[in-house]
Amino acid sequence: MKTHPWRGLRAPHGIRRAERPGAADGLRTTTGIRPAGGFRVARRLRDDRGVSILEFVGFLPILLLIGMAAIQLGLIGYGVNQAGSGARAAARVASQGGDGGAAGQAAVSGWLDPRVDPAPGPDTTTATVTVQVPGVIPLFGPYTVTRSATMPTDD
Repeated sequence: MKTHPWRGLRAPHGIRRAERPGAADGLRTTTGIRPAGGFRVARRLRDDRGVSILEFVGFLPILLLIGMAAIQLGLIGYGVNQAGSGARAAARVASQGGDGGAAGQAAVSGWLDPRVDPAPGPDTTTATVTVQVPGVIPLFGPYTVTRSATMPTDD
């Protein structure tokens, strides 16, 4: 027979007897009877349901900031890659006597707003491409990325 300090003895047929273990048969004790609703109120005060959602809501802005920073770093890396490709294309075409500015513009994505400056010289041609990477995180403006490439001039 299972006994619980606040429930008393449980009879085999399922009816509870309010006796303490070791008490004389037939004597009812007040310590073996559970007070009506007293433990439910105490259990409700200690209940921790909903705490995890509050912790998540408190941590959500940090998670969003980390996610936006990762996206921003990815965009900056893409801008560096595009500026380098545009500078190489502009320097290659300008070193062969072509329009390096148009080649550099064509090699870079248009939404980065590239500015191509090929500078042909007697022995080498250097092209510089500057792009504007937009800012994803509020209060942080657009980022300027500049890359240069040098090619030997073909005569």
